[in-house]
Amino acid sequence: MRLCLLILMLATLAGCAVNPATGRTDFVMMSESQELSIGRDAHQQILKQYPRYPDEALQAYVQQVGERVARHSHRGQLDYRFTVIDSPDINAFALPGGYIYIHRGLMAYLSSEAELAAVLGHEVGHVTARHGVRQQSQSTAWGILGQAVAMGTGVGAAADVTGVLGNAVVRGYGRDMELEADGLGAQYLARAGYDPQAMIEVVKVLKLQEDFARDQAAARGEQQPVGSYHGLFDTHPDNDRRLQQVIGPARALVGGQQEVNREAFLKHLQGLPFGDSAESGIRRGERFYHRDLDFTLAFAKGWSIINEPQQLVGQSPDKQVLVAMTLEDNPRGLDAASLLKQRIGGRRLLAGEALQQAGLQGYTGLVEGNVSRRVAVILKGDKAYLFVGAVKGRAASATEDAQMLAAINSFRPLQPAERKLAEPLRLQLVRVTPGQTVKSFAAGSGLASDAEATLRLLNALYPQGEPRPGEWFKTVR
Repeated sequence: MRLCLLILMLATLAGCAVNPATGRTDFVMMSESQELSIGRDAHQQILKQYPRYPDEALQAYVQQVGERVARHSHRGQLDYRFTVIDSPDINAFALPGGYIYIHRGLMAYLSSEAELAAVLGHEVGHVTARHGVRQQSQSTAWGILGQAVAMGTGVGAAADVTGVLGNAVVRGYGRDMELEADGLGAQYLARAGYDPQAMIEVVKVLKLQEDFARDQAAARGEQQPVGSYHGLFDTHPDNDRRLQQVIGPARALVGGQQEVNREAFLKHLQGLPFGDSAESGIRRGERFYHRDLDFTLAFAKGWSIINEPQQLVGQSPDKQVLVAMTLEDNPRGLDAASLLKQRIGGRRLLAGEALQQAGLQGYTGLVEGNVSRRVAVILKGDKAYLFVGAVKGRAASATEDAQMLAAINSFRPLQPAERKLAEPLRLQLVRVTPGQTVKSFAAGSGLASDAEATLRLLNALYPQGEPRPGEWFKTVR
């Protein structure tokens, strides 16, 4: 009976809908109104996780370009929202219902309005083809089917096997969906009056990122890192025959002038933060500076810093030791020791000791457990900075614990001379004059390492290209 009910539920939930972008009949378990509702709810969560870039002029420009492309899509009636995220990551993504995001870091490497439109058009293609809806529907169906098989056969593992199969089918968008989004995006570019060749130019930009990351990893003796951009970056090389095939039909749609708008786009990049922003804090080697919160701290030599919206993490070179810091309010005005003991709940705090540094009060100790953890709290104004230090899978050695304590003890307010270090590097547009080279621009930039390679990458000249007199050149200061 339960098996019959589950199968009936699956049949009731499942639907076949004509895809508005492709004309094919797709398996979906979600109406358009449900899709829009999911997008609205998820959008609010995204804004909590990812800070919105605080430049309304740039936000308005991206919204204008995105709307121009989206109006010529197969779902032009949707209320599209385009948002620039204040992150140095090279990424863009879309939620169901027309919510599309591009990271500030990706914009820095683009060279024209047409290329921006290509990225946004690719993401619009995911929305119009309902890729997120199809992915969710397949995932839900596999879960229900797994329960049905388990009940019908009496083999509990069947649900797990079917779930794994479902995950294998739907993880990521997959090459076919990404190529489909490329082709749809190119159509929308052409219909909107942009040159669809910009889609291929974006692929080249992202492939240069891949080459740069591979070369850096090889210089450090490491394996090549995995690309971060879910779309074009992961699907094909710039000379892929299939990419040419999906872009080709879009060229037939072009009528009249095909806009690129290089200078108009570059003007919007003037002064754009490159790398970290002041609002999220600046990483310089092993030290971190935050202008608005007025603090700095340092990790051991060779450690990397991961700056996330909800926490700051220092990580040892072998990635086995870490110190994480989060920020909380202290509305009850508790002292450091009381607040720390409250945060660890009923667990015992061992080797507790007060911290006093640069006029700030704090407390630290070890949390008892199978593997002890170094914890601490430092009070600054009405805020509490909470620290957790740990080693993966075991207790910390004396040396490792000393590194954790050193990071915690380095926390202090900014000194006047350090405030400049808490300001970001910014893109500056300059007109190339005869005799100027990437090397000469690198010498005057604020980049601490890989300056020449980074400037070539920013200007689509990697690995050996040089700018021509009269061209606009993106440098960093």
